[in-house]
Amino acid sequence: MEFIIISTLNGVIYGLLLFMVSAGLTLIFGMMGILNFAHASFYMLGAYVGYTLSALVDFWVGLIVAPLLVGAVGILVERYMLRRVHSFGHAHELLLTFGLALIFEELIKLFFGDFPVNYRMPEELHFAAFTVFGTDYPFYRLFIGVVAVIMFVALFVLLARTRIGIVVRAAERLPKMAESLGHNIPLVFMGVFGVGAALAGLAGAVAGAYFPTNPNMALELGVIVFVVVVVGGLGSLKGSLVASLMIGLFSSFSIGLDWSLASLLSLIGLGDWAESVGGLLTMTISSISGTIPFLLMLIVLLVRPAGLMGDRN
Repeated sequence: MEFIIISTLNGVIYGLLLFMVSAGLTLIFGMMGILNFAHASFYMLGAYVGYTLSALVDFWVGLIVAPLLVGAVGILVERYMLRRVHSFGHAHELLLTFGLALIFEELIKLFFGDFPVNYRMPEELHFAAFTVFGTDYPFYRLFIGVVAVIMFVALFVLLARTRIGIVVRAAERLPKMAESLGHNIPLVFMGVFGVGAALAGLAGAVAGAYFPTNPNMALELGVIVFVVVVVGGLGSLKGSLVASLMIGLFSSFSIGLDWSLASLLSLIGLGDWAESVGGLLTMTISSISGTIPFLLMLIVLLVRPAGLMGDRN
């Protein structure tokens, strides 16, 4: 029971963190059709901006300012880089954002070094929220989840209940019609890209104080974020949320499971034979936990190529 409860909590929190990063990427692709390889780099920038401001001023100042600064960087990237190559097709956009990801990584190494920095959560958040079977569960993990839920609610209200959301959805579905009604579609695109980058920056500023903040964090999370977007369905925020939670839970439970084919065969008296054969039969789920998200993506793509909640057309 302790394993189930702790793994569920960790999986949900990790899934919500994945959603914080993937939501911006999903929003950008759903509206602009851009698969941004540098999106996870905005997550990394948010963590390092949060770390710098927390050391100079205060953690809470960094938490507020980091997404604003990263969003400003995203606006500049869209306005002066992506907009210039957008008309040349997806290949140019992918190459540009891939190059930006490498540049951001090298700039971080140049200024902060090729090693983790000491980004710490504030003392007022450093305590156990509750105890489960003698295990103290850190409050800061719950804080990450609460921030993610608040972000999701705010994003949903913005897109579904405000005039800005109506303009954004109109520009996504019928850009020519929205432009003919007097809306500045390039400005809307720029704003959406900036908001997407800011969401990733917020995730970095929050999670960087708990998980390691290092120059490889964008690469480590970036691949999983793309898996989330593909599994959920390109352009679907709801799909990203569902996929994030699924991957978070599957990853959390698989890490703690030492099951193998040999342990299953032992139920019918073939355990010794399986142990003697070794190889795949003795490989535990925990040893391949890192491949679970990709296995899930493969299954979803085989069954539903558009993703869980993607558009089939």
